[in-house]
Formats: sequence, C-alpha cells, structure tokens
Amino acid sequence: MAEKDSKKRVTFKIQGGDANEVLLAGSFNAWNPSARPLKKDAKGVWKTTMMLPRGSYEYLFVVDGRWMEDPECNDRQINEFGSYNSIIIV
Repeated sequence: MAEKDSKKRVTFKIQGGDANEVLLAGSFNAWNPSARPLKKDAKGVWKTTMMLPRGSYEYLFVVDGRWMEDPECNDRQINEFGSYNSIIIV
C-alpha cells in the first residue's frame, strides 16, 4: 500500500470560554460548518477528531456564528474575504 494514501487522525481544539456552539469548517468538508460540530469537555475545551488523507487543508472555527482562525495555529493563508484561514498539514 502506498504511504501517501494513508489517513491520519487529527484533533482540532479551541478554548471556548462560555461559547454555546463551536463548529469546524474547512477545505476538508467543503466549508460546511454544520458538517463538523465540536464537543466541549469538562475543562471548557471544544474538540473534534477526524481522519484526513495526507495533504494541506485550510480551516476556520465558527464560534457562536463568528468565523475565526485557530489561535494555536501559526500557519495561515489569506482568503477571498481579506481575512485569514488557518492551515494544517497532515
């Protein structure tokens, strides 16, 4: 089996404070935030884990309806709206 075809488990997480809802949208889910809701743990961290094929992906969190970069990610790319998308390389 080709190594490049393998998938990797990736966890996305963000400190949500008192957020009511956190979603994840990116190039891996056609920028559909409802496709990937996050769950809040006992420490107030919102998380989701998914299997992604190797590659580079752009993404944003949607916190209570507000689209925002991943504050823990230093890699970013300007988007068509003049703001930035976070980038993860799998």
